[in-house]
Amino acid sequence: MTQTPFLREVRDAVTPRATLLVLGVIALQLLFIASYVGALHDPRPRDVPFGVVAPGAAAEQTVTRLERLPGDPLDPRAVADEATARRQILDRDIDGALIVNPGGDRDTLLVATGGGSALATTLEDLVTELERAEGRTVRTVDVAPASARDFDGLSSFYLVVGWCVGGYLCASILAISTGARPADPRRAAIRLLVMALVAIVGGLGGAVIVGPVLDALPGSVVDLWGLGALITFAVGAATLALQGVFGIVGIGLAILLVVIAGNPSAGGAFPLPMLPPFWKAIGPALPPGAGTWTARSIAYFKGNDTTVALLVLWAWAVAGVAITMLAAVLRLRRAEAELPTQAS
Repeated sequence: MTQTPFLREVRDAVTPRATLLVLGVIALQLLFIASYVGALHDPRPRDVPFGVVAPGAAAEQTVTRLERLPGDPLDPRAVADEATARRQILDRDIDGALIVNPGGDRDTLLVATGGGSALATTLEDLVTELERAEGRTVRTVDVAPASARDFDGLSSFYLVVGWCVGGYLCASILAISTGARPADPRRAAIRLLVMALVAIVGGLGGAVIVGPVLDALPGSVVDLWGLGALITFAVGAATLALQGVFGIVGIGLAILLVVIAGNPSAGGAFPLPMLPPFWKAIGPALPPGAGTWTARSIAYFKGNDTTVALLVLWAWAVAGVAITMLAAVLRLRRAEAELPTQAS
């Protein structure tokens, strides 16, 4: 059967490689939908670290009552006094606390909207309903309030998303312009150096925009700058590493890790205790989650409890550099080994 010129053009264009790439795009599209909807369609509190301050046996009774709530929304524990509860919230050990007033019928709920307004509001609604059932009332005190210009405490998350986007886009552009796999270690090192320079500039730019320009986030501009540079470089180096191993497919894998898995599990729109178990588990190990946690700590919690998250980001950065360089070395050795064969 004779093929028309149009059919021949279609046959030539739709190569097996192009077909696999298109199928990969469809898979990423469906995973994107499944991940975002799966993580965010039904937010509810699960084992939220929660303090209880009450005299004597009342503390144990209150903790027991909260432990028996259906769905296990809280992970309550007795706390010595209100000052300790406030300190633990600022240290990010707990997300809220109930201060029981033994001499009256009005208790106090401590929350921190800087850690996510959605969680603070959920705790307020939950405790208010419980108190009403006991014939008591509650007043809410915000220990670490979000900035008036930081709607729902989302600025930290969007800032980190921007830094992550800069990281994998820069690495992707380097791959598209000069080839997915660097030919030798020297060129791989140049790409990493470019990535580092982009990270420094992008980190500073993001910190200045959310701080002095928009006044969306409080906290040290220098600390946010350092965080932004680390996030951007970590994501960029990881993307370069994936490209070095898998070629152009590595860009898709970077999107899978950072955008599809990382963003919905980062605790941005809904803090970690409100996410389903899978996303709650993976979020802290991925750059968007580690970055969002650290940015909020810098902005609202005096930089407390950032060690683990920073180690996660450094691990991504170091692993990205190591794998990128190793892949380049192995590629060069394979090329050198093929030369004698070609010559003969």
